[in-house]
Amino acid sequence: MMILPGSPVRITNVNDTYYGFEGQVQRLSDGKVAVLFEGGNWDKLVTFKATDLEVVQPKRGKK
Repeated sequence: MMILPGSPVRITNVNDTYYGFEGQVQRLSDGKVAVLFEGGNWDKLVTFKATDLEVVQPKRGKK
């Protein structure tokens, strides 16, 4: 699946501090992807190589 702005992604690099975290793609540039993590009372924007990410299927909300 293609990584585009707004896509939910998961970090797949086991050597990265953010391994397993899920966030939303904010921007793409030269093979690097800026991912926004939101949680509780903090937001963090971190840049990763595109190869360290996988697109995840969004979870369904409550009915």
